[in-house]
Amino acid sequence: MAETEFLLPDPEDPENGPFWEATARGELAVQQCGSCGRRRMPPRPMCPACRSLEVVWAPTSGRGSVWSFVVPHPPLLPAYAKVAPYNVVVVSLEEDPAIRFVGNLVTGAAGALDEIDPVTIQIGEKVRAVYCEVGDVFLPRWVRA
Repeated sequence: MAETEFLLPDPEDPENGPFWEATARGELAVQQCGSCGRRRMPPRPMCPACRSLEVVWAPTSGRGSVWSFVVPHPPLLPAYAKVAPYNVVVVSLEEDPAIRFVGNLVTGAAGALDEIDPVTIQIGEKVRAVYCEVGDVFLPRWVRA
């Protein structure tokens, strides 16, 4: 699939930019409250626990486990229909299982979205983040740990 066919985020977005800066360095980062330390993702301007507006970005290990997954089938957005069916995994972060990321389980950073047979995916299996350069961003994807 050509990289221009993906729907890509804006890496210059002030709220999400630090996340994309981290993935470009090969790190998976989450927002953390500068007051109480609670991690949160997706990014928000205010801490849901203490209502502080202090924000820091904290790197994580990039490790987690498959919390859930689906296998989309057409009709889909045209760019994704070309590789369907493929897996979409929800990964629960090792440091904080309440933080979850959506991505694809692949064999390597540049792996095809449809390269893993979905019947082999197991809820709870350990995974780690890898980063695939697509356009101006490095998209987190997941490989078996």
